Amino acid sequence: MTQHWSGSGTKSDPWQLKTPPLSSDYTLYKDDSVEPPVLVCQVGATTLKYNARAIPDLHAMLVAAGDWVPLGSADEQKDAAPGTVEAWGRSPENPVGGWYGLKKGLRGRFGMYLPPVLEALGLAEVEHNAKNNRMRAR
Repeated sequence: MTQHWSGSGTKSDPWQLKTPPLSSDYTLYKDDSVEPPVLVCQVGATTLKYNARAIPDLHAMLVAAGDWVPLGSADEQKDAAPGTVEAWGRSPENPVGGWYGLKKGLRGRFGMYLPPVLEALGLAEVEHNAKNNRMRAR
């Protein structure tokens, strides 16, 4: 298996990641200096922020699912396909009761930017096809 990341996930050494289709690079780090802690995702000139609980909560969801879950990445303004990581990341049924994304207008793409983090942490396996990728717990 080829490793698609580097870094330790801190502000001074953020994870250098690739999107699941391996088509784009981005960085992400955990900022514990704020409450609640956030994940700061830098994609080009755009900064997205997610509740850091997303990592353990998504892993728990994948463990409970027990099999592959489609990623289904979508912008905030578009509906997420049911049964996908993206839909779960904005569902009123998830542990935070809605969006893990914290920046209005940029709360989507949970299914694009969070799965590689779980892969880097050894918590999940992520497919790297051109499209229709899935993930499952490790």
